[in-house]
Amino acid sequence: MKTMILVLSAVLFGMAVQAEENPLVKGDAAAGKAKAATCAACHGADGNSSNPMWPKLAEQHALYLERQLKLFKQGLRPATTMAGMAAPLSEQDMADLAAYFESQKRKPGMADEALVELGRRVYHGGNLKTHVPACAACHGPVGEGNPLSKYPSLASQHATYVEERLKAFRAGETWGDADDVNGKIMADVAKNMTDEEIKAVSSYIQGLYPNE
Repeated sequence: MKTMILVLSAVLFGMAVQAEENPLVKGDAAAGKAKAATCAACHGADGNSSNPMWPKLAEQHALYLERQLKLFKQGLRPATTMAGMAAPLSEQDMADLAAYFESQKRKPGMADEALVELGRRVYHGGNLKTHVPACAACHGPVGEGNPLSKYPSLASQHATYVEERLKAFRAGETWGDADDVNGKIMADVAKNMTDEEIKAVSSYIQGLYPNE
């Protein structure tokens, strides 16, 4: 019950924060494309990384991407490589890069058929016995996320990357300041997940793809 209340609180908090925001810096996708050359080595020129350890950025919400770049730049989200890449970026650079990658099309992935049943159950229904809420409650039925609340799009994301992030959250890793509600929610959700559930739901997420 506590976790469910926290999830609802995060949704409301995200909406409240978005309502208060009036960003002065607007992202330019065309400018971002020119600036994305250094990102291509790891994340692909169009934001579709070939290495499953590095996340796909294509079609990710600009607000989410921009926030992550700021966290890397400020040293609040630990990642040696990304900290160095984000350090010289201005607010305009971050907004442009975020706008560019959001405009790109994410390539679909495939789930491991042997893990689909459990993955689907956890993603859409959670685990009531261990107080794990459904992933779909925040990230949507097909993993589209929620840009207003800064919940990232998960559809077709690499299973390897998702699994690593869930295990990091389970270990208590969060980032941001005292108002980092979303990070705290994920840590609270993941702490009750088993390795089997994490692997299955990560694979299921990799196979998600919104209907068009």
